[in-house]
Amino acid sequence: MTKAVALTQHSLPKLYQSVSTGSLEQYIHMVNTIPMLSAEEEHSLAEKLQKFNDLEAAQRLVMSHLRFVVRIARGFSGYGLALADLIQEGNIGLMKAVRRFDPTMGVRLVSFAVHWVKAEMHEFIIKNWRIVKIATTKAQRKLFFNLRNSKKRLGWFTQAEVNSVAKDLKVKPEEVLEMEKRLNAHDAAFELKDDDDEGFSGIGMFLAAPDASPEEQVEAQAEHSEQATLLSHALEELDTRSRGILEARWLAEKKATLHELAAEYSVSAERIRQLEAQAISQLRTSMAV
Repeated sequence: MTKAVALTQHSLPKLYQSVSTGSLEQYIHMVNTIPMLSAEEEHSLAEKLQKFNDLEAAQRLVMSHLRFVVRIARGFSGYGLALADLIQEGNIGLMKAVRRFDPTMGVRLVSFAVHWVKAEMHEFIIKNWRIVKIATTKAQRKLFFNLRNSKKRLGWFTQAEVNSVAKDLKVKPEEVLEMEKRLNAHDAAFELKDDDDEGFSGIGMFLAAPDASPEEQVEAQAEHSEQATLLSHALEELDTRSRGILEARWLAEKKATLHELAAEYSVSAERIRQLEAQAISQLRTSMAV
């Protein structure tokens, strides 16, 4: 468990209880009643946390900025995810920011924390917006969020719009088109149970099999059966010793070594290798007929 998460659980029990029980309006009302900190108060509390690991100071820093997380979360409401979930993810980002905040840098915590809050929300959106990940690389994630913001209307981009967005985002037009396809795609069940309970339906029923066609499979099975028959007859034509060597070297579950067979037949390992090679050559000749 990270310090940020531990701090979350230590500092916000009542507030998180409000969110977890579905009282989102109550939570938002509560965070909006928490007083904001002045620059001097914020600097003093941040120094206490940095120098003395003062969790009470950290709690006050966190609590005074919870309304800020709610404001950011509202901006991501267009992704169809629960506002409460976005707020909780953003609060984790706020905890991380508080832990890393350096009061000597001369910036307010709210300016420093915005990156961490949005980063946690971005990660949550990417993981939960679709069953299949829509963006996996850093460049794809940046394109995902920028492309949604660039859409001024419903429907697909025109080529001129694609070129314009690609130029603004400094990516190739092909990357814009690919991400637009992902944005407009929808999750679909691979298999669905029919209402009559007689079978399944769904996109899985219309996908081509990765292996051969039924005709090719039947032909391959027939050829395999024929080869097996030819091999059986060819083995019967071998003398007992040669057949025994091949069976021990190739057909047994535990393959025998040349030296083991040499000891069994009281000959050298090289002689066993010669007999094996001769037997294989005879098999090939018999099966080729």
